[in-house]
Amino acid sequence: MNELMSMKVQPIVQKKNSRVREGKGFSRDELRAVGIDSKHALRLKIPIDLRRKTKHEDNVKTLKQHLQSLKPPKLRKKRKPRVS
Repeated sequence: MNELMSMKVQPIVQKKNSRVREGKGFSRDELRAVGIDSKHALRLKIPIDLRRKTKHEDNVKTLKQHLQSLKPPKLRKKRKPRVS
């Protein structure tokens, strides 16, 4: 599980002159499209760039693939209280 959490996810940002570079983080709209809020994204160590206003479909696909690769933690079974 720790190996998956340490995977680095980087968004792709297009500059004005049509060049592509790595972004600093995902925009709020991209996170909303996937269905997670900013607090949950920070817990998953997904970088967020609050200055970005754009939403790129490639970044949404990248986020969806990353979230599917994360396995949910195993749920503990609740113990029955001891009766003495």
